[in-house]
Amino acid sequence: MMDRPRTYQADILAIDDTPENLQLLSQLLTDRHYKVRSVTKGKTALRAAQAAPPDLILLDINMPEMGGYEVCERLKAEDITRDIPVIFISALGETLDKVRAFKVGGVDFVTKPFQVEEVIARIETHLQICRLRRQLQAQNVRLEQEIRDRRQAQETFSKAFRSSPSPITITTLEGGRFLEVNPSFLKLSGYSRGEVIGFRVDELNLGLDMNRYRERRERLEQSGALHNWEFDLRTKSGHVRTVLLSVEEIELQGYRCALAIANDITERKRLENEFISLVSHELKTPMNSMIGALDLLGTGQLGSLTAQGQQMIDMAINNAERLVRLVNDILDLERMKSGTLTLQPKLCDLPYLFQQAKTVMQTMAQAAQVTLIVEPADVQLWVDGDRIQQLLTNLLSNAIKFSSAGGTVYMSAQLENVEDHQTVEGQPQIPNPQLHRSTDPSSTLHITVRDQGRGIPAEKLTLIFERFQQVDTSDARAKGGTGLGLAICRQIVQQHQGQIWAESVVGGGSTFHVVLPLMSALNEGSIAIDDATSD
Repeated sequence: MMDRPRTYQADILAIDDTPENLQLLSQLLTDRHYKVRSVTKGKTALRAAQAAPPDLILLDINMPEMGGYEVCERLKAEDITRDIPVIFISALGETLDKVRAFKVGGVDFVTKPFQVEEVIARIETHLQICRLRRQLQAQNVRLEQEIRDRRQAQETFSKAFRSSPSPITITTLEGGRFLEVNPSFLKLSGYSRGEVIGFRVDELNLGLDMNRYRERRERLEQSGALHNWEFDLRTKSGHVRTVLLSVEEIELQGYRCALAIANDITERKRLENEFISLVSHELKTPMNSMIGALDLLGTGQLGSLTAQGQQMIDMAINNAERLVRLVNDILDLERMKSGTLTLQPKLCDLPYLFQQAKTVMQTMAQAAQVTLIVEPADVQLWVDGDRIQQLLTNLLSNAIKFSSAGGTVYMSAQLENVEDHQTVEGQPQIPNPQLHRSTDPSSTLHITVRDQGRGIPAEKLTLIFERFQQVDTSDARAKGGTGLGLAICRQIVQQHQGQIWAESVVGGGSTFHVVLPLMSALNEGSIAIDDATSD
């Protein structure tokens, strides 16, 4: 059964051995919507207060059998009635009487004959004080429980933090300063706690690409979390470990911080690379033999085929060639990432590289009914010509595949100043001036490849440079792509100490940007590719 809501302001117990006084008080208080219980004896009042504790007690001092002082003392001695406010109403008006009343636990003293408004005002005041005290007590109880819960959560977190086998760090979001690290991180990195706490990420030689670090930090601020961020971590001893990182934004003592949990996947990556390399090599030979046999069948030298048979042979050749491209792309990407592929820089003529890329892709463009327009800058640069041509052909191939019949793909280049580059909202920052310390700061080459295709959704603009990431899962089948072309482009650009990013409007085409520093350092011989700047 549900309790009925109260229809009165408060429950008041009036104790006085004079019925006329009780009747007067009862009438005055009832008219103001108070519930009044009248009692003429002290013992009866104690039983009534314990059976149904009132909100406030009005108590006379001079009563037979048990006086008001004793009644108050007994009320204050019991847990159930201790906190009930008691107002003495008495003809005794001496100072000592009032002092004793307060000493035994009374909260106020009204001298008879009393003024009605004075009594009402004092009752309302002490009822309000009592309500506020109860609210404060309830809030204190809740606060104490929250404190206990938080302390328990902190103890649980601290224990998990310290004992976790996974390296964990807490850094400030602004500035990237280490606030706390666990023993597993110190073991992985080789640093001591004193060499880490209080320092910024860029002050430790961890081998991070700070451009990509800032890009990931911006994404963390936007989304609140990052998952499966793979990068290479350089330890204090100089060894490189491959790490898979997940980051959550948290608030710590009023500051926005990043909680990062890492997994050392170095051994897993080594086995994965060995497996991919082995499988890829084992696939290439039989696939090339298969393509040769299919080509021979397609020529009709081993017997004529029906139209349907010829169609099946052509489809098999196309799929086999696509599989070979996939194997080659995987091998290229893994060699770049593992550092076994070296750049061979030399003085290259940019118009020649542009024209070669156009020539290679012209057949594909004609088949797709797409026009290619190239506008190179008249400049020579020290680069690995084969890799830059691979970069250009991959970008052109991507643009052609996603262009409609009758569309145009533009590839152009121009020299720009470093300070002319502006960070594109939501895109990686283009080159860090630190990358150009051995170059003329005015010498950067900005290449753009622009199409008039369907465009790329904003949330895909950075993901498309990851391995096997495509705008739509059906693209690999419909467009014949491997999902590795743009990942290879990013590796090539990064190893030339440049930057690559995309801008796009859905339905309005896409533009891919490549910025390369014209570094004299590249003419000093072959440069081994390492993956210290990739993730």
